[in-house]
Amino acid sequence: MKKALAALMALLMALSLAACGSGSSPAPAAATNPDSGSAPAATAAPAPAKKTTITYMVTGDVPTNKTMTDVLPKVNELLGAKFNAELNVKWIEWTDYLSKYNLELASQDGNLDLIGTATDWLDAWPNTQRGAFLPLSEEMLKANAPLTYAQVPADHWDLCKYDGQIYLLPEDNFAQWTNHGFMYRGDWAKEAGLANGVHSWDQLGQYFGYVKSAKPDTIPWDAKPDASLVAQLSGGWLASHTKNIYIEGLRVDLFFGNSASDPYTVSNYFLEGSEFENFAKNQKAWSDAGYWKEDVLNNTTIDTRQEMHEALSGADQHHSMTYYGGEAKRMEEYQPGSDLGFFWFGEEQGNVVSLNITHGAMAIAARSKSPELALQIYDYIRNDPEAYHLFNYGIEGQQYVLAADGKTYTRPEGFVEDTDGAGFNYWWGRNDDLEFVGPLTDIPKKEILEAEYDKVSIVYPYGKAVFNLDSISAELDNLSNLYNTYMPQIVYGKAADPVAYVAEFREKLKTAGYEKCIAEVNAQLAATYK
Repeated sequence: MKKALAALMALLMALSLAACGSGSSPAPAAATNPDSGSAPAATAAPAPAKKTTITYMVTGDVPTNKTMTDVLPKVNELLGAKFNAELNVKWIEWTDYLSKYNLELASQDGNLDLIGTATDWLDAWPNTQRGAFLPLSEEMLKANAPLTYAQVPADHWDLCKYDGQIYLLPEDNFAQWTNHGFMYRGDWAKEAGLANGVHSWDQLGQYFGYVKSAKPDTIPWDAKPDASLVAQLSGGWLASHTKNIYIEGLRVDLFFGNSASDPYTVSNYFLEGSEFENFAKNQKAWSDAGYWKEDVLNNTTIDTRQEMHEALSGADQHHSMTYYGGEAKRMEEYQPGSDLGFFWFGEEQGNVVSLNITHGAMAIAARSKSPELALQIYDYIRNDPEAYHLFNYGIEGQQYVLAADGKTYTRPEGFVEDTDGAGFNYWWGRNDDLEFVGPLTDIPKKEILEAEYDKVSIVYPYGKAVFNLDSISAELDNLSNLYNTYMPQIVYGKAADPVAYVAEFREKLKTAGYEKCIAEVNAQLAATYK
């Protein structure tokens, strides 16, 4: 009796510590995972006696469709019945989203619970280091997210750890390709003499040249100068002309590993050699040829994709899933016979990396007042078919009509996405076991492209690297400022002498401490991957 009472008191104390939201939960043991896939035996915290609100913070503009008015009340009916809880959604709108997102995490006062995050585009590890997220003990996960815990293998949990503790729940059961490239019109590529389409930067230039000369009402690529696009173009040329591999989490897009055979040495691409110069010369030539507008750096208000739909732009730059997940079919609606193609960055070298499993992940806010309940709700939405389909697809009959196969859906007659659609940008726990196939997914093009990737792709090699940037923080800030000053000029070919401009940029990088940063990153990679 005394031993049982002592054990019970210890359990209550552990639960109390985990529930306080102070970030002081006990360190987990090494992650283990049942091979059987059955839920571990553990007891979740009981549903609260008083209805509790769990706030989910997500990136995205506040919806103007049926998300908040029709679907969220249905979601809350399910949560009310099962957990005596309701979900509140806090949207971080896209304009200057990262600054807003980080500010919310820095100023949390118990007002957040579930936080969508990512290690490559939403500062998951820097925010972990700043204490924004709650460490999740293995026992806490077993008790409150048993289905997710059983689904995620031990080596994946290892990639969600910082300083020995789990902080993230990975979106690791959802196949996706978000590597970038150019969408282009296949019919125009054939007219340009590219019978097999565009598969290199040289062929892309040939395509742009044909559009410029043969389609006077069309700009080959009506580009806009946002920061992410600049980084994609710079990194895209690099991936296509070297074996370098992008390293996430370093605040500025200047850090790449040498190759799959030498991943843990940082490349000197931006400091030496001719390939960076070749990129600058190529972009200058394309700019002079009029492949985008002369005032491209002020061209901030256009919608390139819509212009492609209307044959006003000959291309658009985005990722694979955008291509086969909607645009390939959508273009046929706007431009029948256009046969949208996709040139992916790295295609010439076969240089493509499978997505890091923490490209999307869920975290629990460090100051959450109900962390166990937040975990339970995440586990429920990720794994329960009814909750999952409602959260991700909306109301059957209103947002979608399911086919007899139980996997394929169409839209109801008269459906308009902007007013009738619904979705919570759930990029943190999608589950292939419960996914439907959407009406805009081009299955043949998806299968062809993914087969190409499967032949050559490598697993992201830096999943265990969580960089401590304290000693080089000032240098990284300076490098970021230089990158944002020089790289748009290089990408859009606005330097009068591109070779001299690259040389000037390189000297500025050295003065700003780039070599010191490379040495520090090399040292931390060596320490992580002994």
